[in-house]
Amino acid sequence: MKCLSFLLFLVYTAYAQAAYLLIPMDGNQKNHLKAYGVAYHILKADQEVDWLLNYRGGSFMIKYSSAIENECVVRGVSFEVISDLKVNSILTEISSPAVNMDVVRMAKAPRIAVYSPKNELVTDETDAVILVLDYAEIPYQIIYDEEILKDDLVKYDWLHLHHEDFTGQHGRFLRRESAVIESKIQEALAHQLGYAKVSQMKLDVAKRIKAFCSSGGYLFAMCSGAETFDIALAADGIDISESMYDGDEPDPLAQSKLDFSKTFAFENFTLEPGNSRKFSDINTGHHNFFEQRTEFFTVFDFSAKWDVIPSLLTQNHEHVIREFTGQTMAFNKYLVKPDVLVLGENHRANNVRYIYGEAGKGHWTFYSGHDPEGIPGRWREPTDLNLYPHSPGYRLILNNVLFPSAKKKKQKT
Repeated sequence: MKCLSFLLFLVYTAYAQAAYLLIPMDGNQKNHLKAYGVAYHILKADQEVDWLLNYRGGSFMIKYSSAIENECVVRGVSFEVISDLKVNSILTEISSPAVNMDVVRMAKAPRIAVYSPKNELVTDETDAVILVLDYAEIPYQIIYDEEILKDDLVKYDWLHLHHEDFTGQHGRFLRRESAVIESKIQEALAHQLGYAKVSQMKLDVAKRIKAFCSSGGYLFAMCSGAETFDIALAADGIDISESMYDGDEPDPLAQSKLDFSKTFAFENFTLEPGNSRKFSDINTGHHNFFEQRTEFFTVFDFSAKWDVIPSLLTQNHEHVIREFTGQTMAFNKYLVKPDVLVLGENHRANNVRYIYGEAGKGHWTFYSGHDPEGIPGRWREPTDLNLYPHSPGYRLILNNVLFPSAKKKKQKT
């Protein structure tokens, strides 16, 4: 009985001294993806979170409360209750010039929007961002062309572009029944909103998104959503669509008229013919959706104390990530603008997978490929993230979700 009383005393003493709760993001974490959801939940409750860059895989540290501890338990997220003494030890280690670590304070939960079809006939149940937001229990709103053209973007801080075609060529998938249905829906909406063509409507949408980013918004785009966004901006006022997509022939001088000064990431690219599933030579990836990828790309290691933003965007417990496919699987490194920062690259294949830049007061990130854990030949089926709670490829997405919350220092290199 005395032994039991002594043990209870020790437990009580430990918790009485508890000052902070550490959510490790290294190999000791039971669910990396849901840990981001806990961090968002805390921010949503108007509490601050410290993001410990490069400390145990990019851990989170929060002032202790039983409510946060219970939230971790319910979500299956690993945590450690630590004292003031341990906190001081961690911060002392991080502050040392000898280690590549830093602390970023997060203070506010971003308002998240996902640009995606949302009608009953056409939905995107395989979008990686929607999948991981749902899995991590991070709230978001789905918006599409009509909302953006009504300037609803002012309601949000962060916008994701799903696997969209901003050129108005319906994803170049008109051989697929669902694409035909979607094309008819988009044509009807374009006419309803006063546009003669879908391409004209999509261009206006792309320009509103560009303005959103330039005025301080955060843009995250994957796969064809990234590639066609830049193509649409470069082709402003130019007909690049063949008759199968819009009923008339393209401008024969379209290629020479492209204005690369209007794009975010890419320049000097060449458009592909209309009967190709590729939009341009920006996309250098392999296109066999039924083949298991055997290659890897590397996420770069930046100086956390000097290059805070790229360090934040690359936080991970693994920095070598298995390749995954998509309509725009990889970006041509020779077409990336010189002021764009490459975050991840496949050195052997000589292409880039993950890039970042600034536009006006805002930030954007492009990530190639469709689904970091997608199964070859089954890319139309949603991935069950219960099978991949430690996915390093999905962690890169969630780094971007929390990015707007961070109080950033200006990049020094």
